[in-house]
Amino acid sequence: MKITYNHTKYKEEVDVITELDEYHSLVVWNDEVNSFDWVIETLVEICGHSAEQAEQCAIIIDSKGKYAVKDGSFELLKPMCDAITERGIGATIEEMAR
Repeated sequence: MKITYNHTKYKEEVDVITELDEYHSLVVWNDEVNSFDWVIETLVEICGHSAEQAEQCAIIIDSKGKYAVKDGSFELLKPMCDAITERGIGATIEEMAR
């Protein structure tokens, strides 16, 4: 009696659809009231930016009028947005194009 094994390998391609919940941006707006130092301090304390990153953001905010300082889910960004606006700095959450 002879036993024969038939080994067949299957390769299956699977499309994985991941729903990214990071389609929002926290936008900080320029104004004529808040100082660079206050904006930088706020971005460090609220958004967790390094001092250098916060300074770069402040320069862009000043020159462009606004800048998306952080991307993420609405749930992540909402408390940050609230904390920034409580400090008297204009901020909004905008949905990014998908």
